[in-house]
Amino acid sequence: MTAEPLEIYLEEGDLERGLRDDVRAGLSAGQKWLPPKWFYDARGSELFEEITRLPEYYPTRAERAVLAEHAPDIAALTGAKTLIELGSGSSDKTRLLLDAFARQGGLGTFVPLDVSVSALRGSTAQIAADYPSLRVRGIVGDFTRQLDRLPTGGRRLVVFLGGTIGNLLPAERAEFLTAMRAALEVGDWLLLGTDLVKDPEVIVPAYDDAAGVTAEFNRNVLHVINRELGADFDPGAFEHVALWDPAQEWIEMRLRASRPMRVQVRTLGVTVDFAAGEELRTEVSAKFHPEGIAAELTAAGFGTTKFWTDADGLFGVTLARAR
Repeated sequence: MTAEPLEIYLEEGDLERGLRDDVRAGLSAGQKWLPPKWFYDARGSELFEEITRLPEYYPTRAERAVLAEHAPDIAALTGAKTLIELGSGSSDKTRLLLDAFARQGGLGTFVPLDVSVSALRGSTAQIAADYPSLRVRGIVGDFTRQLDRLPTGGRRLVVFLGGTIGNLLPAERAEFLTAMRAALEVGDWLLLGTDLVKDPEVIVPAYDDAAGVTAEFNRNVLHVINRELGADFDPGAFEHVALWDPAQEWIEMRLRASRPMRVQVRTLGVTVDFAAGEELRTEVSAKFHPEGIAAELTAAGFGTTKFWTDADGLFGVTLARAR
């Protein structure tokens, strides 16, 4: 079966407007910031795929181990007819679930949602070819704004993997999970991947690898702004920084100016000054305790059914049900 034509719910110019708004707000703040979603142009996506294969980067391997062991349990417990993946990318790990559902039978539709048209075209075509009995409906959209576009009907399982929920600040997480619950019917399922709190000596190298791939990935956001908004950042003049915040229990990635700089962002008509040593926060990645995950899900209207970790307790996967 071939993949169905993509359903596009991002209007022309939405991403460009979002980038302009975020850059204007973030670079004018007292503590400068940018959201991590702007890492992921084609080059950024390639770099992140490289990061997932680095020896220091445990989350992908650990989450894959959980799914490899428990995908049959997930298929049996949920009996889902429709599997929806948020921020799907290549849907690589999700194939473990698709394989388990294929062995069990009953799953009829796979719906990956991502902001990237090119990524979705490639992944939906490949999945449709590899799982010919499956209906594949790709949706181009932003999972933080367009959960109301998810297909309705049948028993649904929404999958949100990779620990991506940790990129949201606590208030944003609460808003997202509440919106997720509102988009589901009682009895629908949510499968959530979360990185767990552990020794910072394990966490920090995952965001500051010896080969410097994460540093290049971090600086890529400046290349994106240069290209898309006519800025004149010198990416090489910013040092990659990864810091563990024990109070917030999250890692922060930052870019630190190695010298005083004045940056023009021509499309916005703004000038931004950086002092030597000034930092621009580009990502927060929260780590979780199992009881904290359960509490946040409960507050949003979900009940936790199962919680699994890999053998080393690095990464957690929660199966929850809409109440």
